[in-house]
Amino acid sequence: MRVIQFLILCAISFSCFCGSASAEDDSPNFVIIFIDDMGYGDIEPFGSKLNRTPNLNQMADEGMKLTSFYAAPVCSASRAQLLTGCYAPRVSVPGVFFPAGSRGLNPEEETVADYLKSLGYATMCVGKWHLGDQREFLPTRQGFDGYFGIPYSNDMGRPSLKDGRSVHPLVRDDEVAELLENEGQRRITREYTEEAVRFIEKNKDDRFFLYLPHTAMHVPLFPHKDFVGKSKNGVYGDWVEEVDWSVGQILDTLRRLKLDEKTLVLFTTDNGPWASKGKAGGVSGPLRGSKGCTLEGGVRVPTIAWWPGKIKAGSQNDGVVGTTDVLPTFVGLAGGALRGNVRIDGVDIAPVLLGKAEQSSRDAWFYYHGTNLKAVRSGSWKLAVAPQSLGMGIRERAADLQTSEPRLYNLDEEIGEVTNVAAKHPEVVASLLKKIQEMNADIGSGKAGPGVRLPGVVENPVTLFPSRARPRRNSPGRGIKKPIAWDKVKIGEVYSTAVAPKVAGNGFVIVAQIGGAKSDGVIVAHGGTSVGYSLYTKAERAVFALRVSASKVHRVAVELPESKKAELQAQISAEGILSLKVNDSEPVTLKAAVIPNHPQENLGIGIDDRNPVDEESSQGRYRGRILSVNVALLSGV
Repeated sequence: MRVIQFLILCAISFSCFCGSASAEDDSPNFVIIFIDDMGYGDIEPFGSKLNRTPNLNQMADEGMKLTSFYAAPVCSASRAQLLTGCYAPRVSVPGVFFPAGSRGLNPEEETVADYLKSLGYATMCVGKWHLGDQREFLPTRQGFDGYFGIPYSNDMGRPSLKDGRSVHPLVRDDEVAELLENEGQRRITREYTEEAVRFIEKNKDDRFFLYLPHTAMHVPLFPHKDFVGKSKNGVYGDWVEEVDWSVGQILDTLRRLKLDEKTLVLFTTDNGPWASKGKAGGVSGPLRGSKGCTLEGGVRVPTIAWWPGKIKAGSQNDGVVGTTDVLPTFVGLAGGALRGNVRIDGVDIAPVLLGKAEQSSRDAWFYYHGTNLKAVRSGSWKLAVAPQSLGMGIRERAADLQTSEPRLYNLDEEIGEVTNVAAKHPEVVASLLKKIQEMNADIGSGKAGPGVRLPGVVENPVTLFPSRARPRRNSPGRGIKKPIAWDKVKIGEVYSTAVAPKVAGNGFVIVAQIGGAKSDGVIVAHGGTSVGYSLYTKAERAVFALRVSASKVHRVAVELPESKKAELQAQISAEGILSLKVNDSEPVTLKAAVIPNHPQENLGIGIDDRNPVDEESSQGRYRGRILSVNVALLSGV
């Protein structure tokens, strides 16, 4: 009897040992550092001459650069690919999720965190989640033991019910720990880093998986005050340098704890740079296109793999790999096996990372924009089969990209993706078209195919914190597209930025008459957290605010008169002199600068549409009377 009991105890002990990832296993720890909106040319290992990245330089010197690593065109889709090993449309995450949306990543999906957790790994997500903000979709329901971060993009703030200020929730696990106003975001990269370091230290004797999706470099840009003004590349460069500092903190922690040779670290980004934001966006280096498109610049991202003693120092691999390959690679290295009944699109690229193969087993990479299949790459050949844009917010429509006729590029010979060689290589076109047809029969294009799985859905979505409803707009997200008839505008109307006065680089003047009881609120505003202008009243003063970058707002203010009626004249001259006067008083002036780029956001009358130009302005609809308002370029411009 005692022998039987002893054998049972031995079997139980052996089972527990095999089911946990102890420090004695050969399976490594895993860290993913996932940056938002960073371009292929934004770090020194990939050619940047603007941004200093010494820690990433060292990481590349000690690891492997993956020069043909692919993500998806936008945030949520890219994160879904990374965590599920599937092209985003397969798991019904084709685009971007917004706060209080009814959809998210289906909790029934097996994420890389689910797999590793089942293998005994401690799992943690620190940073921007963006796969649904309903509690049913948060990281703690998707395989992660814990979560700390802002669950969506840092330009998706909502007005709090308490005071109407635009805020973002900082979430701990599945509860809101704090509401952050914009300036509070300056702490976030540092706090993410400190949280990540604590997690590593806590689990130094066990196997762990740390997923660190930074809020940086998404617009608006909020580097910590210790980094402001320190780079050669403005605010964008400041934040890149803080991200580089964060990478250094993670790697130094692994070295200090003697975990560096036991940990695979992957540094990559979710999509290309938001180039339409000008200096607030990044650059694609030698690639064409940017965030939001399926050109190389939109989805080919700077990537470094680091595992001292396993990955050859200073190496580079040009093979086609991507975010879908993370799950099968990590699960394989952890000693696990993929579920045989669940289709994924990724392949195990461990042989590439470990120098045992030049190419992965991947036959092709498919480029999706939303649910539409736009292109395919196999080897050096890329075939585009639908019109493509140059990126989100870029109005230019390149003529060569507007045809649905197949366009073939040899990316090894011309990384810039300009010369169509389809006529010279009909056999390559035919081969790639066959791959497109096979994928269309699986996932589909525009219409869901049989291989698409259901999204996560909740019936009654709510915000994570009490918030005010957004003001009604005439055409949500688009604005009125008819030319503005200034003598007929009404409070609450929102006009498309396309029909607003072209203020970029120009002087302009706002003349507004207000009446009735004194009221706080926006009279007219055009722009958002990158560039724009706003004329508003607050605390019995009129304020003219001019935003010229993500971190710089110029303001002039005047006292409102006792009379119920007042005429305000706000002006920025072509020479950059900001001025504001009320009635016949002398103007208050300030040396400023003209707005460098045309605002992407719409123009609002009596309201600041979406993200406020000036975070100090009164939020919400103007409660007084706007008798007239007009915005015009200065004569002679």
